[in-house]
Amino acid sequence: MTIQQLAYIVALDDHRHFVKAAESCLVAQPTLTLQVKKLEEEVGLTLFDRTKHPLQPTPMGEKFIQKARSILREVNELKEIVNTDKDELEGSFVLGIIPTLAPYLLPRFVRRFCDEHPKIKLEIKEMQSVHIITSLKSNLIQMGIMATPVDDNAIKEIPLFNEPFLVYANPGHPLLEKEYVDQKDIVGDGLWLLNEGHCFRNQVMNICSMQTKAAAHPGLSFESGSIETIKNMVRSDMGYSLIPELSVNEQIDRDLVRRFKAPELTREISLVAHHSFTRSVLLDHLRKSIVAGIPSTFKRNTNVARVKWT
Repeated sequence: MTIQQLAYIVALDDHRHFVKAAESCLVAQPTLTLQVKKLEEEVGLTLFDRTKHPLQPTPMGEKFIQKARSILREVNELKEIVNTDKDELEGSFVLGIIPTLAPYLLPRFVRRFCDEHPKIKLEIKEMQSVHIITSLKSNLIQMGIMATPVDDNAIKEIPLFNEPFLVYANPGHPLLEKEYVDQKDIVGDGLWLLNEGHCFRNQVMNICSMQTKAAAHPGLSFESGSIETIKNMVRSDMGYSLIPELSVNEQIDRDLVRRFKAPELTREISLVAHHSFTRSVLLDHLRKSIVAGIPSTFKRNTNVARVKWT
């Protein structure tokens, strides 16, 4: 049994497809297939049910793969201890980021970070918050950027900034007549929401104390996973929504947004990692790159009320 064989079965569990798993491991498909078969013969178990499409681990295979993930994490930790001691920033890492942040935050820091650290290979994946947490625990990703707190002792959080919630309303909407909006002004009627699974949706529902979704327009039911789609619906004279400030396009959105009265409602955005992740130097450099790219107003505003999503 080798570390490489364990890596192969974990990749096969991740992708549920021999060709895709081989590609992710940068080996030929026959090589991966042969090594998985050799491992199964050595341990006397069938780890995967090959009659299922997509491929599925057997019940005993699931337990074996879970332990393999734990072993691979510990191997990575050994490597990280060496690299941390040498203070070297190199290696391959996967970063998860929530969809309501990705299109607005990534362009502000990714190029700078990659240019400053050419020995680091960074793979970025859009993921919902719950998937970031589970992926950190299974070592599918090593870092994440998401709304916090997550209230999970297995996850360490490094706060980055507080991002304000803004009211986004169609021209002529009564909320735009106000200089500042009060939280009690936000009600379910006419309010567009992201679909379930997004932490941003949970936060908006917490702001207006909604238990169930209300219709934003009579006779129309609509759910979206995109802030931009919701903004387009609002601009078509249909309802209103709450949006994160980083999503504001000054040229298009300037006259359609209103701020909340102080203390400003915000979401705390943090860099997260599994508590066993030892690359503190890497986390610190990534934190600095992100903070350098955010608006200066985020750093100055301390009179805020953080809205939880959990």
